[in-house]
Order: sequence, then C-alpha cells, then structure tokens
Amino acid sequence: MLATRAPAKINLTLHILGRRADGYHELESLVAFSGAGDILRLEPGDDLSLAVDGPTAAAAGPMGDNLVLRAARRLAERVPGLRLGAFHLTKYLPVAAGIGGGSSDAAAALRLLARANDLSLDDPRLLEAARATGSDVPVCLSPRARFMLGRGETIGEPLGLPPLPAVLINPGAPVETRGVFARLGLSPGERTGAAPHPDITAALGAEGIAAALRRGRNDMEDAACVEAPVIVDALAVLSAAKGCRLARMSGSGATCFALFSTRHAAARAAAVIRRQHSGWWVKTAVLR
Repeated sequence: MLATRAPAKINLTLHILGRRADGYHELESLVAFSGAGDILRLEPGDDLSLAVDGPTAAAAGPMGDNLVLRAARRLAERVPGLRLGAFHLTKYLPVAAGIGGGSSDAAAALRLLARANDLSLDDPRLLEAARATGSDVPVCLSPRARFMLGRGETIGEPLGLPPLPAVLINPGAPVETRGVFARLGLSPGERTGAAPHPDITAALGAEGIAAALRRGRNDMEDAACVEAPVIVDALAVLSAAKGCRLARMSGSGATCFALFSTRHAAARAAAVIRRQHSGWWVKTAVLR
C-alpha cells in the first residue's frame, strides 16, 4: 500500500491579467501549501477504482467524475501498460473551497502512480497528464511555494520561501469558481491592465514577504464576496485577530487565510476563532 498527503493549496496572491481568446482567464498567482490535507492511498493492481471516506467525503461529488480517477486515466493514455490499482481517499479538506482539494488529490494520484510504475517525478508525461486533468493540478504535482501562470499550465521554479505561520478558515459556503469568473465580466481577448505582481524571493525573509504580499491582491475576492457574503465576515474575523499580518481569500473562495509572525500567535488566534464560530472549519498551518 502506497500513501501520500494531498495538501491544501493556498493562493497567497491571485492576479487576473485578462481573458484569453480561448475563453480561459490568464492569471499570475503565488501559491504555497499547508502541511496537512487529504490522505490518498494506492493498492497497485490491474483495475482502477476509488473509495472515499473522511469528514468531508459527502461533499466530494459524483465518484465517476472524481479528479483522482480522471488523472489516472489521463496518465494511462500517455504511459502504455501503466499499472493502476485501488485508490482510497480520506477527505479532510472542505470542497469547492478555493484551496485546490480535488486538484491536490489528483496530483497525489499521479505521484503514487509514478511510484508504483517506477516513473521519475520529472517524467514529462506526468505534467502532461496533470495539465489534461485540471488547471490547478500542475502546481500541485510538487507542492512547494512557486508561481503559477496562464490558466495554470505554466509553473515556476520552487521559491524556497521561509515557513509562514497561518490560520485557514472556511465558513462553510461552497463557491462555484465558474460563477466567480463570470462576475469578473471579462470578454475573450480583454486585458485588465492591473498593476504588476510584486517581486517575491526567499531573500526577503518572512517579514519582507508579508510586506510584499500586502502589495498584491486576489482579484477574485470582490466577486466571490458577492457570491457568498459570509466571506466578508471571515475576512473581518481574521483581520481583527491579534498578530494578523495579512488576511486574504484563497482562490475563488470561500477559504480565507491570515499570516502571523509565529506559530504560537496563529494557534492563539485559531483557538479564539473556533470558540466564536464553532461551525466554521478552522485550521492552523505552516505554509511553504
């Protein structure tokens, strides 16, 4: 039995540059990953199957369309004789939450299949299968802080950022990415003309990175707040937390995050938020 984590993907920034002629939105996003997330296991074998359990399994959607199976099929199309097997996914991350849970699960499936078939993680067919599976899957293949560009098909080199203590919260409102993009109102070929992304390097240190991130933004945040007004409340709660350096929404929402200077400050803030909002999903994290 092979196993791996499928960590939450956090968009520290998400700049929408425009909409391409093919209809996809072009973005520039700095992505980091939490230490925890879903757990995916694989029992290698000839047949492909998937079982799902865990606290958020009920919201995972139709089994036949699960991104784990889709990723496995896309890789099988590119690797003759690929050994598949029985996947077992334990879901802990909220679904339709802007943290790439399904995409990270798909990337985890590709990593496990690579191990089962003695494929290098640098094998270009893994990246091809990831791109064919979904826009967020390529950046999740090797879950380390880096930029993602285009519709997600282009990924930068790992940035080696220092660990960033954070609190992640989701107020329980699933948000459909398509609806948020529609509210942006961009026509194919239209550019936003927005300000460029601030430079981010490991040399800035945690304090300098937080300052640079404050000059960035999530261009989907306003539209997502219209789709799910509770996001406004979540951002206000995080912004008011003692020691918060930055509060922002991830992806298309509704998960929001806040950065703190220390893990202790993050844990203290999370404890307060849990007491005040017992129905919310609240986690501490160290983003890398």
